Amino acid sequence: MIVIGTKCQLHQPVTQELTAAAVGSGALPVFGTPFMCALMENAAMTCLQSFLEEGLGSVGTRLEVSHDAPTPVGMEVWAEAEITAVSENGKMVDFAVRAWDERGPIGSGVHTRAIIKNEKFLAKCNAKMEG
Repeated sequence: MIVIGTKCQLHQPVTQELTAAAVGSGALPVFGTPFMCALMENAAMTCLQSFLEEGLGSVGTRLEVSHDAPTPVGMEVWAEAEITAVSENGKMVDFAVRAWDERGPIGSGVHTRAIIKNEKFLAKCNAKMEG
């Protein structure tokens, strides 16, 4: 049973490879929004995976965030995901996501993940290549 209120936090040092300039989402050497979003999603995935049986996984279906403050290269950032709701059928899980750097909050939002059967999901995806 998935427990509402469960949290997971992941940490990451900001390197040149994680900047807006490196990914093309901006021109400056600051922590890139796509990387903040990925860290938030990874925290949510990690949080949820502990509740799932072998062969099950999850995929992100919605992410709505604000990136409110810049972070320079060399500073540490972290993201936290907290389970806030589970759908009646148990297949959709909502999260509150937040991110910080060493000086304070840098972003927040909401994220939804769908619980999937890994093999079935990959088969459906790969079937697109068959025409």
